[in-house]
This record gives sequence, structure tokens and C-alpha cells, in this order.
Amino acid sequence: MSDKMTRHPVRLLIIDSGNVGQRIDNFLMSALKGVPKSLVYRLLRTGQVRVNKGRIKQTYRLQANDIVRIPPVSSPAKGEQETPSKGLCNAIAESIVFEDENLIIIDKPSGIAVHGGSGIANGVIEIMRVIRPLEKDLELVHRLDRQTSGCLLLAKNRPVLLELHELLRENLMDKRYFALVQGYWQEDESTVHFPLLKERAKSGLRTVKVSQDGQASTTQFSVKRHFDHRMTLLEAKPLSGRMHQIRVHAAHSGHPILGDEVYGKRTLNRELKKQGLKRLFLHAHTLNFMLPSSMKQISVSAPLSPVLEKFLDSLENGSHNEQSI
Repeated sequence: MSDKMTRHPVRLLIIDSGNVGQRIDNFLMSALKGVPKSLVYRLLRTGQVRVNKGRIKQTYRLQANDIVRIPPVSSPAKGEQETPSKGLCNAIAESIVFEDENLIIIDKPSGIAVHGGSGIANGVIEIMRVIRPLEKDLELVHRLDRQTSGCLLLAKNRPVLLELHELLRENLMDKRYFALVQGYWQEDESTVHFPLLKERAKSGLRTVKVSQDGQASTTQFSVKRHFDHRMTLLEAKPLSGRMHQIRVHAAHSGHPILGDEVYGKRTLNRELKKQGLKRLFLHAHTLNFMLPSSMKQISVSAPLSPVLEKFLDSLENGSHNEQSI
């Protein structure tokens, strides 16, 4: 990356109706394009970003006429940001499964972050802005973990972004995932309620744990297929949108998702890599909602990748060493 940098001066921004209800961290991501996500959160954590002259948390939602102070920040000069490779741009362009005048939905490949930061030059949103330079207001509606694949929703304009965020808050967007977990999940249908609390390790890694001090979180699980007593293919429907929610709820239930390097079993994951599963087996396979402004019903599905399908086929054929699982 070039070392040419642009130094932004102190800015005082007055919030209008277009940004009302937006979280301050997401607002800063847009206002400070090219600035690493880790720096944005450090500015919030150290109180350098102020709203109405006071410190705020990253979860603060902006109100009309709020005055946001953004401190001096250096970012790559315009045209100097690291450009994503042609191959990466093509991969994301080919992953688009739905598009209209308001929305883009992609089948995000595993291994690609949704946004840059923390050593990642380009995520999906940065790549999409390269692919679609005329879409000046393109924004992520929600997030998927880097190793999770599947349906990822982007909005082309601010009013639709606000509509979609309201659907998420009111639990009016149906998102479903396939997860392959360790062991035999007993109940065909079950609902898990474990409050989740974010924490940060000394290494800087952000993780989540079950804690009574955490936020209320609910996931519905349904069994799709048992593979003897070794593994269970689940469909997961999160009814709240917490970080790593499905992964932690599954692990805390005694059935970690296979390939999970944070909440799973390391010994098992090493064995699975030898047997062909080298990623997290979590895939956002369907997305359903109605956009209020147009009353248009959106229903999109993304099939499992060939890698995950091949692994399931190998389980059906009994080609894995049962003792190692």
C-alpha cells in the first residue's frame, strides 16, 4: 500500500433525518472511508469522538441535530487505497444472486471479510464499491463472520438501509443458516436462550461468551440430518443479531460447529482438515423479507458450496474414520 496519506481536520457534523437511528460506529465507517475499523473503535473507546460534546458508546444511535465531533484522522489519499485484485472482484461479482434498484444480495464466499480493517485491506463492501463505482451510497445491511458463507445483503441508498435496519430490529427478516455440529443433537426442534457478552482478549481478538451480564439472545435450531451419533446438520434461525450468536449458542449447548477455530474443538478440527473440511461449516442459505416502501417480497437462497456438499456426501458414504470424529 502506498504511504501517501490524507490528514482529515477536526470535523463537526450535524445529523439530519437521513442518519437518524444509525449507530455511531457505522456512521463513522462511512464518514471515514479508508480508515481501519480498529482505529474507528479506538477513537470511540478513547473518547476522541464526541456527540454533543459528550463521550458515547459504539452502540449509540444518532438523533436528529446531534453534533458529532470527529478528530483529526489520517487515511490513504484518494486513489491510493490498495485496490482489490481482478480475481477477487470477479469472484464477488459472480457471487451476486439478486439485484434490483434498491438491493444487492451476494452469496459471500468463506474466507472473505465483509469489510476491511485489522490487517484486511479489502472486504466485500470495499470490493463492491470498486465493482459498482456509480453506487455512491452502497452500504452493508448486516454482517457475516469472515469464515461464514452465504446470503449477505447490501443497500443501494440510505432510505432503504434504514428500512432494512428496522426490519432487523423488529425481527421481520427471516435469515436461516445450515450448521454442521459435533455430536447427536437430541431435539428435532429447540430454542436456545443464552445471553451473550462480548469480550476482548489480550491479543486483541474479540470473542463472545455466555454471561448473565450479556444481551438477551435467541436462536431456533431444527435438525435436518443425523450422521450416526457423530454429527448433526442443523438449520439455525437467529431471532437476535448478536456477534457469533449461532456459533456460541451451538457450542454452549455442547455441540460446537465443525471447523470453528474459536469455539470448537481444536483436536477435532485438525482431524477434519485432513478429511477435507478446512473451513467453518456455517452457511447463510436463505433470506426472506418484505420491503415496506415497495411491498416487494424478497426471497433468496444460496446453495451450499461444492466443498461443503462434498464433505456431506463423504459422510453419507461413510468414508470418514468414525473413531476420529
